[in-house]
Amino acid sequence: MKRREILFVGAVFVPLLTGVAHADDKVAHQAEVKSKAMRALQDFYKADPKIKDAVSKAPGYAVFTTYGLSFGLGGAGGKGIAHDSKTKKDTYMSIAQASAGLQIGASDTRYLFVFDDAKSLADFIDRGWEASASAGAGAGTGKEDANVKAGAIAFTGGHAYVLTKAGLQAGVALGGSKVWKDKDLN
Repeated sequence: MKRREILFVGAVFVPLLTGVAHADDKVAHQAEVKSKAMRALQDFYKADPKIKDAVSKAPGYAVFTTYGLSFGLGGAGGKGIAHDSKTKKDTYMSIAQASAGLQIGASDTRYLFVFDDAKSLADFIDRGWEASASAGAGAGTGKEDANVKAGAIAFTGGHAYVLTKAGLQAGVALGGSKVWKDKDLN
């Protein structure tokens, strides 16, 4: 009888303990994503100080860090946050990109979306964002940032900026990007 009681108690408490461990992992992952996003935002401010003023006046912004490789076919992915300046709420988001064409490289790239109004921010968070891209090149040494490219992304409802932190991407390719709310982190 004792063995059954021990098994029953174990069956009840093991899922609770793993749930606590999962919650701790989620909090740690959120902290890591937010830290990277804040460093990326500081990189934008350093590369172009005018961006800080635009972000401070905006109803919200979204910032992402991506890592990618390309050799004919390319792909990149990353995470970031969308921040509502009024409510001070952060929504954790993911970004993915795919491309095909005459391209080669590897990069560590940051994306910043500064919203013109609360509706554009809400739509970005709730519906995500998709875009297609054409040609591009970027370079960064990791020691010095490449130039911020304003308007390098077609984006309705605000302004988008791209900063290649490290690496080199060059070529002509067709591709697309998608942003969505990260259900595992929210």
